Amino acid sequence: MTDTWTPPSWKAYPADQQPDWPDSVELERVVGELAARPPLIFAGEARRLTEDLGRVCRGEAFLLQAGDCAESFDVGTADAIRDKLKVILQMAAVLQYSGGVPVVKVGRIAGQFAKPRSSATETRGDVELPSFRGHIVNDFAFEPEARRPDPARLLRAYDQSAATLNLLRAFTRGGYADLRQVHAWNLEFLASSPEGKRYEELADGIDRALTFMESCGFDVGDSHMRQVDLYTSHEALLLGYEEALTRTDSITGEWYDCSAHMLWIGERTRDPGGAHVQFLAGVHNPVGCKVGPTMEPDQLLELCEILNPDRIEGRLTLISRMGADTVARNLPPLLAAVRDAGHPVVWACDPMHGNTFATEDGVKTRHLEDVLREVGGFFAAHASEGTWPGGIHVELTGDDVTECLGGGDSLQAHQLGRRYETMCDPRLNGRQSLDLAFRVAELLPRGRSRAATSLRP
Repeated sequence: MTDTWTPPSWKAYPADQQPDWPDSVELERVVGELAARPPLIFAGEARRLTEDLGRVCRGEAFLLQAGDCAESFDVGTADAIRDKLKVILQMAAVLQYSGGVPVVKVGRIAGQFAKPRSSATETRGDVELPSFRGHIVNDFAFEPEARRPDPARLLRAYDQSAATLNLLRAFTRGGYADLRQVHAWNLEFLASSPEGKRYEELADGIDRALTFMESCGFDVGDSHMRQVDLYTSHEALLLGYEEALTRTDSITGEWYDCSAHMLWIGERTRDPGGAHVQFLAGVHNPVGCKVGPTMEPDQLLELCEILNPDRIEGRLTLISRMGADTVARNLPPLLAAVRDAGHPVVWACDPMHGNTFATEDGVKTRHLEDVLREVGGFFAAHASEGTWPGGIHVELTGDDVTECLGGGDSLQAHQLGRRYETMCDPRLNGRQSLDLAFRVAELLPRGRSRAATSLRP
């Protein structure tokens, strides 16, 4: 396929989840402008992520993919971005120090603006309007003008992604991610909680370890201690946007989608004959594919063949989202089929989307215990099949929100309204995210060969 593939090739296939743009001329103009703008990421960075994910594939590292359900144009401040980064750095420190495994860090950030919808329209009373598809398409307010898809939003999404990337690079390269700053990563609202206190104890342990290493003559000021690689990712939903940002790498001559380091296909768009699968089959970024409870082994093997025909380690991540009650039944046959077919994949667990429900008041939420149960089932399934549980894929925020039930505060349904701020799906707050990280660290198998790794802390 890749011999004849070009960025517009997807147009020959059925494309689900695309907005009904009212002004095709304006859309064409905007896409043309995007195509003339600089890339958001560079092909070499995407290749480095493939290499890092190759280590995850071999059981030598662990993937932490985390960030917003849907990024907002209204919450792109430096403080919000920094606090989201703090949570990711905290979780990575917990997994790496307590779990004894290098961590590949991939954010759902700097591009996660589009959301798939179960229906093209939303009805309230007697009024029917287009569904909210994320700020890259329209606005959340239930008003005719707000819900009208606007191509100019594609340019605004690009601009905000570029600004977010610039800030992330400054934080991760400019000293903020230095392991000697590990205490500074604790969020103010989290510090006095049981999870925050447990994290501070871990941070003390890291401080002591660094002091010991320095006393032994190791250079703890080395760049590997001061910097981290944080990669970006989002669901490749709006194919016109992704096409416009796809470039030919000047070194290899291969196509890369330069909107993010990693792109994934969702549960609603994983049709092997659909445009989304055909598009991502042609780019050389590492790609992901959501794997839900209706996936059959033969369907999954077909997707593996299309998305990674050359069987490159780190190219394909399969993100299971089964639900806590079905993961033990549905996941093992898929693990066995992929293993027996010899496909080198990263297996990651999305414990969020299969555990969403509505309260009696109609508020969409998730319970942390269900999230933890699915993660436990994910690890148990891999133990039974002799495969590596390669990572987790979670929706979280650095804000002190009240969107998911449970956790150290035992958040109850009647408390959700205190700070329920998500535009789409409920996210874990900092306390709940740290709780999850500690639980995962306890589940990580010991004794895997990791001698070949050279990942940054």
